[in-house]
Amino acid sequence: MGGTEHLTVQREGATLVLTLNRPEAKNALSLPMLVGLYDGWVEADEDDAVRSIVLTGAGGAFCAGMDLKALAGKGMEGQRHRERLTADPDLHWKAMLRHHRPRKPVIAAVEGHCVAGGTEILQGTDIRVAGESATFGLFEVRRGLFPIGGSTVRLQRQIPRTHALEMLLTGRPYSAREAAGIGLIGHVVPDGTALEKALAIAEQVNACGPLAVEAVKASVYETAELSESEGLAAELKRGWPVFDTADAKEGARAFAERRPAVYRRE
Repeated sequence: MGGTEHLTVQREGATLVLTLNRPEAKNALSLPMLVGLYDGWVEADEDDAVRSIVLTGAGGAFCAGMDLKALAGKGMEGQRHRERLTADPDLHWKAMLRHHRPRKPVIAAVEGHCVAGGTEILQGTDIRVAGESATFGLFEVRRGLFPIGGSTVRLQRQIPRTHALEMLLTGRPYSAREAAGIGLIGHVVPDGTALEKALAIAEQVNACGPLAVEAVKASVYETAELSESEGLAAELKRGWPVFDTADAKEGARAFAERRPAVYRRE
């Protein structure tokens, strides 16, 4: 498994847990963190034993956004990763899920601050859990900046436009309850239990047929902006081959025999 000084990687069964690990800076994004994140997404994509991903933060925070000084590679901790960004100038956008979508479901476990770039990364995740004291928001306009991590495009597709525009144009903070009320997150749990809840959801995903799970996720995103007729055609093209897999046959047998299915990605 990979990881860097600001990003830890762990396996919890079939779940790969990526932890933003710079708690002294509320896990503000640094170059080592971005390199570790991108490598984590790639590792999950390439390892068939990984069926889900959980993204979380250390020290009671998720992510306080971009640390521009750290991204510029000031100090030795950034310099040793500079060549990665030089070789792939798009790496930071891939790390932030702007220009990369993992095949496996990504579940966010949020505690504390999830603001600016943190809220932008959040929009690239599939299922979202937050502790009740978590804080969300896109603060860029308050600093005369633009939320260029994808929020002006994605947010209005994920929550009602009136709420998206209010979040984008006021730059104000949102509580976990308010974020859940507008549909930005799916679960609000007691503080300190977001990771536990996210791992429980991951276990439910992991118990399902992995080929089916990946095809369903791909279909949802592929058809999001299509007309209904185009979307249904794309869904059929994506979904029908799943029925011919060994996993589908195992699922049917397990159901008939009233036992847990054992899937092998075949």
